[in-house]
Amino acid sequence: MATGKVKWYDAEKGFGFLTTDDGGDVFVRADSLPAGVTVLKSGSRVEFGLVQGRKGDQAIQLSVLEPTPSLAKASRKKPEEMVNIVEDLIKLLESLERTYRRGRHSDPRSAK
Repeated sequence: MATGKVKWYDAEKGFGFLTTDDGGDVFVRADSLPAGVTVLKSGSRVEFGLVQGRKGDQAIQLSVLEPTPSLAKASRKKPEEMVNIVEDLIKLLESLERTYRRGRHSDPRSAK
């Protein structure tokens, strides 16, 4: 079994390419994906069997070794850091509430 990374994969078209650890490109079709997997993210580590197709190497029996880490999850602030931000936001909104309940916009000085 060979290993490599997903170069790109288009779920709508049902195919993509992998890059082997030694640098070669391998074609992968949707029917080679494991059960329950419909999308491969670029950069995911995979293990696969190789067969010689009409146009070159083709992957069979693919399995995902390491999914690509989520960039959104990695950039999230910790809950302890968010407490202060949320508390300040609540105080700001409560101070604006009074003027809006009186039918006026907030003072331009306090909006800065």
